[in-house]
Amino acid sequence: MIQAKPCLIAPNPQAKGLTRQVAGLDHLGAEISLNVVEERPLTIWLNGQEIVTAMTIGDYPEYLAQGFLSNQGMLTKDEIVEAVDFDAELETVVVRTNRPTNYEAKLKKKTRTSGCAVGTVFGDIMEGIEGLCLPPALLRTSWLYSLSHQINQMPSLYLSAGAIHGTVLCLRDAPLVYMEDVGRHNAVDKVAGWMRATQTSGADKILYTTGRLTSEMVIKCALMGIPVLASRSGFTAWGVELARQVGLTLIGRMRGQRFQCLSGQERLVFDADPSSEEEDRKHRRKSAQ
Repeated sequence: MIQAKPCLIAPNPQAKGLTRQVAGLDHLGAEISLNVVEERPLTIWLNGQEIVTAMTIGDYPEYLAQGFLSNQGMLTKDEIVEAVDFDAELETVVVRTNRPTNYEAKLKKKTRTSGCAVGTVFGDIMEGIEGLCLPPALLRTSWLYSLSHQINQMPSLYLSAGAIHGTVLCLRDAPLVYMEDVGRHNAVDKVAGWMRATQTSGADKILYTTGRLTSEMVIKCALMGIPVLASRSGFTAWGVELARQVGLTLIGRMRGQRFQCLSGQERLVFDADPSSEEEDRKHRRKSAQ
């Protein structure tokens, strides 16, 4: 039986302020009370400049801010972050660096992405990935099967309330950091912020997301230096095209013992027989009854 490995950061559905009870009626007219996800604004500042206001569930604002700025090319790898100040009352987070910054020109050009909570990319959407080539890595199918099972079984806001996306940073078959948010781009940015804050390399990692494999997701994953992006959802044509351009292994429709790979197939190592593993699970379930 696959045992879930402990995460460094894992969802906490019971955390205060992430959800609240809302009364209503069901399809039969009966009174119900549902646990629904909170959504609140968070304004991100870089030094003395206001950058963006994001709608978020409100957890890990320091990681969200650093990850967003990093993925926008506003926070370089060699730049020193001297402080990250979060004010819950003002709903702001200020990232302070060791050098003056001014992105007024870049902020004038923005792209509304396909994110379900309407993400925003400032400047040239392709900035930073021209000539980028991701590191070589192996991807064992047994890791994918194990990760799919573990992630689907872990307690999460998705299971308790829905209306949420999840992103998981993984090392081989071990989930390391599991972030959730109303927009998949926010969840990815939180992971990126954690990686930057802890100086964690993406070269040997897998990024799992519950969202669609769009151009935005591929670009973010590539900028984080992660060679494998996997999802339970499907692909867009431009997402596949960009993944092939940067050498990203793109795994979609990953459910149970099934997946589809449209880019970076050379990394795959087929070391597990999905049919035999599924039969073995069925046998164990029957034995336990």
